[in-house]
Amino acid sequence: MSYPQWPGQLRDGLARMNLGLSGDQQAQLLAFLALLDKWNRAYNLTAVRDPQVMVSRQLLDSLSLLPEVTTDRLLDVGAGGGLPGIPLAIARPDLHVTLLDSNGKKTRFLNQCVLELGLGNVSVIHGRAEDCRPGEPFRQISSRAFTALPNLVAWCGPLLADGGAFLAMKGQYPDDEVAALPAGWQVESSKPLAVPGSDGERHLLIVTRAR
Repeated sequence: MSYPQWPGQLRDGLARMNLGLSGDQQAQLLAFLALLDKWNRAYNLTAVRDPQVMVSRQLLDSLSLLPEVTTDRLLDVGAGGGLPGIPLAIARPDLHVTLLDSNGKKTRFLNQCVLELGLGNVSVIHGRAEDCRPGEPFRQISSRAFTALPNLVAWCGPLLADGGAFLAMKGQYPDDEVAALPAGWQVESSKPLAVPGSDGERHLLIVTRAR
Protein backbone atom coordinates (compact mmCIF):
# COMPACT_ATOMS: atom_id res chain seq x y z
CA MET A 1 0.00 0.00 0.00
CA SER A 2 1.15 3.55 -0.70
CA TYR A 3 -0.37 6.73 0.68
CA PRO A 4 -1.46 9.85 -1.23
CA GLN A 5 0.67 12.20 0.88
CA TRP A 6 3.94 10.39 0.16
CA PRO A 7 4.83 11.85 -3.28
CA GLY A 8 4.42 15.44 -2.07
CA GLN A 9 6.34 14.78 1.14
CA LEU A 10 9.19 13.22 -0.81
CA ARG A 11 9.27 15.94 -3.45
CA ASP A 12 9.25 18.73 -0.85
CA GLY A 13 11.86 17.01 1.32
CA LEU A 14 14.24 16.45 -1.60
CA ALA A 15 13.90 20.13 -2.58
CA ARG A 16 14.76 21.24 0.96
CA MET A 17 17.78 18.92 0.96
CA ASN A 18 18.89 20.18 -2.48
CA LEU A 19 18.78 16.65 -3.88
CA GLY A 20 17.79 16.53 -7.54
CA LEU A 21 16.40 13.05 -8.13
CA SER A 22 14.49 12.17 -11.29
CA GLY A 23 10.82 11.29 -11.38
CA ASP A 24 11.75 7.66 -11.97
CA GLN A 25 14.04 7.65 -8.93
CA GLN A 26 11.33 9.20 -6.77
CA ALA A 27 8.85 6.58 -7.99
CA GLN A 28 11.36 3.84 -7.16
CA LEU A 29 11.89 5.25 -3.66
CA LEU A 30 8.14 5.28 -3.06
CA ALA A 31 7.80 1.73 -4.40
CA PHE A 32 10.49 0.64 -1.94
CA LEU A 33 8.67 2.40 0.91
CA ALA A 34 5.43 0.63 -0.04
CA LEU A 35 7.24 -2.72 0.05
CA LEU A 36 8.74 -1.87 3.43
CA ASP A 37 5.32 -0.94 4.79
CA LYS A 38 3.73 -4.13 3.45
CA TRP A 39 6.41 -6.52 4.72
CA ASN A 40 6.77 -4.71 8.03
CA ARG A 41 3.34 -5.92 9.13
CA ALA A 42 4.56 -9.51 9.18
CA TYR A 43 8.33 -9.24 9.55
CA ASN A 44 8.84 -6.35 12.01
CA LEU A 45 11.52 -4.71 9.86
CA THR A 46 11.30 -1.26 11.43
CA ALA A 47 9.68 0.39 14.43
CA VAL A 48 8.31 3.22 12.26
CA ARG A 49 4.70 2.35 11.42
CA ASP A 50 2.97 5.73 11.09
CA PRO A 51 2.52 6.47 7.36
CA GLN A 52 2.66 10.21 8.08
CA VAL A 53 6.35 10.03 9.09
CA MET A 54 7.65 7.18 6.92
CA VAL A 55 8.95 9.42 4.11
CA SER A 56 10.86 11.60 6.56
CA ARG A 57 12.14 8.99 8.99
CA GLN A 58 13.00 6.34 6.43
CA LEU A 59 13.64 7.82 2.99
CA LEU A 60 14.83 11.36 3.77
CA ASP A 61 16.78 10.25 6.83
CA SER A 62 18.64 7.69 4.72
CA LEU A 63 19.29 10.20 1.93
CA SER A 64 20.78 12.70 4.40
CA LEU A 65 23.87 10.49 4.22
CA LEU A 66 24.19 10.93 0.46
CA PRO A 67 26.62 13.90 0.43
CA GLU A 68 29.06 11.93 2.61
CA VAL A 69 29.21 8.87 0.35
CA THR A 70 32.36 9.37 -1.71
CA THR A 71 33.09 5.78 -2.74
CA ASP A 72 31.70 3.59 -5.53
CA ARG A 73 31.38 0.54 -3.21
CA LEU A 74 29.49 0.87 0.07
CA LEU A 75 28.85 -1.79 2.72
CA ASP A 76 25.69 -1.24 4.79
CA VAL A 77 25.97 -3.34 7.97
CA GLY A 78 22.93 -4.38 9.98
CA ALA A 79 20.96 -3.40 6.89
CA GLY A 80 17.64 -4.50 8.41
CA GLY A 81 14.87 -3.08 6.23
CA GLY A 82 17.37 -1.70 3.72
CA LEU A 83 17.99 1.66 5.38
CA PRO A 84 20.04 3.60 4.39
CA GLY A 85 21.44 1.25 1.72
CA ILE A 86 18.51 0.91 -0.70
CA PRO A 87 17.60 4.63 -0.86
CA LEU A 88 21.30 5.41 -1.44
CA ALA A 89 21.47 2.81 -4.22
CA ILE A 90 18.38 4.28 -5.89
CA ALA A 91 19.75 7.82 -5.63
CA ARG A 92 23.18 6.80 -6.96
CA PRO A 93 22.93 4.15 -9.69
CA ASP A 94 26.75 4.28 -10.06
CA LEU A 95 27.16 3.16 -6.43
CA HIS A 96 27.31 -0.56 -5.65
CA VAL A 97 25.76 -1.23 -2.25
CA THR A 98 26.26 -4.47 -0.32
CA LEU A 99 23.59 -5.07 2.33
CA LEU A 100 24.69 -7.28 5.23
CA ASP A 101 22.34 -8.66 7.88
CA SER A 102 22.27 -11.79 10.03
CA ASN A 103 18.45 -12.00 10.17
CA GLY A 104 17.06 -14.36 7.53
CA LYS A 105 13.63 -12.70 7.39
CA LYS A 106 15.23 -9.33 6.76
CA THR A 107 17.55 -10.60 4.02
CA ARG A 108 14.59 -12.32 2.33
CA PHE A 109 12.88 -8.94 2.26
CA LEU A 110 16.01 -7.27 0.90
CA ASN A 111 16.34 -9.85 -1.87
CA GLN A 112 12.69 -9.28 -2.77
CA CYS A 113 13.34 -5.53 -3.00
CA VAL A 114 16.30 -6.11 -5.31
CA LEU A 115 14.12 -8.31 -7.51
CA GLU A 116 10.97 -6.17 -7.60
CA LEU A 117 12.78 -2.83 -7.94
CA GLY A 118 15.36 -4.09 -10.44
CA LEU A 119 18.31 -2.94 -8.36
CA GLY A 120 21.29 -4.24 -10.30
CA ASN A 121 23.68 -2.26 -8.09
CA VAL A 122 22.67 -3.98 -4.83
CA SER A 123 23.97 -7.25 -3.35
CA VAL A 124 22.58 -8.96 -0.24
CA ILE A 125 24.62 -11.07 2.19
CA HIS A 126 22.92 -13.12 4.90
CA GLY A 127 25.42 -13.52 7.74
CA ARG A 128 27.20 -11.98 10.68
CA ALA A 129 29.70 -9.20 10.13
CA GLU A 130 32.37 -11.18 12.00
CA ASP A 131 32.04 -14.03 9.48
CA CYS A 132 31.91 -11.89 6.34
CA ARG A 133 34.85 -12.26 3.97
CA PRO A 134 34.48 -9.84 1.05
CA GLY A 135 36.78 -10.07 -1.94
CA GLU A 136 38.26 -6.72 -0.95
CA PRO A 137 37.66 -4.38 1.99
CA PHE A 138 35.37 -1.36 1.70
CA ARG A 139 36.41 2.28 1.76
CA GLN A 140 33.16 3.24 3.48
CA ILE A 141 30.80 1.27 5.73
CA SER A 142 27.44 2.71 6.76
CA SER A 143 25.58 1.86 9.95
CA ARG A 144 22.14 3.07 11.02
CA ALA A 145 20.65 1.91 14.32
CA PHE A 146 22.81 -1.22 14.18
CA THR A 147 24.99 -1.30 17.29
CA ALA A 148 27.15 0.79 19.61
CA LEU A 149 30.37 2.22 18.16
CA PRO A 150 32.74 -0.09 20.12
CA ASN A 151 30.88 -3.13 18.72
CA LEU A 152 30.84 -1.62 15.24
CA VAL A 153 34.62 -1.28 15.04
CA ALA A 154 35.23 -4.64 16.74
CA TRP A 155 32.90 -6.62 14.47
CA CYS A 156 33.40 -4.71 11.22
CA GLY A 157 36.91 -3.31 11.49
CA PRO A 158 38.37 -6.14 9.36
CA LEU A 159 35.93 -5.21 6.56
CA LEU A 160 37.19 -1.61 6.40
CA ALA A 161 40.03 -0.71 4.04
CA ASP A 162 43.11 1.11 5.29
CA GLY A 163 42.27 4.80 5.24
CA GLY A 164 38.55 3.98 5.13
CA ALA A 165 35.76 5.29 7.33
CA PHE A 166 32.62 4.17 9.10
CA LEU A 167 29.59 6.39 8.46
CA ALA A 168 27.69 5.88 11.72
CA MET A 169 24.21 7.42 11.85
CA LYS A 170 23.01 8.18 15.37
CA GLY A 171 20.27 10.12 17.11
CA GLN A 172 21.63 12.22 19.95
CA TYR A 173 25.42 12.51 20.05
CA PRO A 174 26.55 9.25 21.73
CA ASP A 175 29.12 10.56 24.24
CA ASP A 176 29.33 7.25 26.11
CA GLU A 177 29.93 5.25 22.93
CA VAL A 178 32.62 7.67 21.75
CA ALA A 179 34.37 7.49 25.13
CA ALA A 180 34.28 3.68 24.98
CA LEU A 181 35.95 3.38 21.55
CA PRO A 182 38.97 1.07 21.85
CA ALA A 183 42.50 2.26 21.27
CA GLY A 184 43.28 2.63 17.60
CA TRP A 185 39.93 4.17 16.66
CA GLN A 186 38.74 7.78 16.64
CA VAL A 187 35.81 9.97 15.71
CA GLU A 188 37.47 11.94 12.96
CA SER A 189 34.50 14.28 12.62
CA SER A 190 30.82 14.57 13.41
CA LYS A 191 27.99 16.67 12.07
CA PRO A 192 24.29 17.14 12.71
CA LEU A 193 22.03 15.80 9.97
CA ALA A 194 19.12 17.95 8.86
CA VAL A 195 16.12 15.78 7.95
CA PRO A 196 12.98 17.62 6.78
CA GLY A 197 9.92 16.60 8.77
CA SER A 198 11.94 15.11 11.64
CA ASP A 199 12.03 16.78 15.04
CA GLY A 200 14.57 14.55 16.77
CA GLU A 201 18.32 15.03 16.79
CA ARG A 202 20.33 13.20 14.14
CA HIS A 203 24.11 12.98 13.96
CA LEU A 204 26.63 11.45 11.61
CA LEU A 205 29.92 10.27 13.08
CA ILE A 206 32.89 9.56 10.81
CA VAL A 207 34.91 6.89 12.60
CA THR A 208 38.39 5.99 11.37
CA ARG A 209 41.52 4.23 12.53
CA ALA A 210 43.65 6.57 14.62
CA ARG A 211 46.67 7.82 12.75
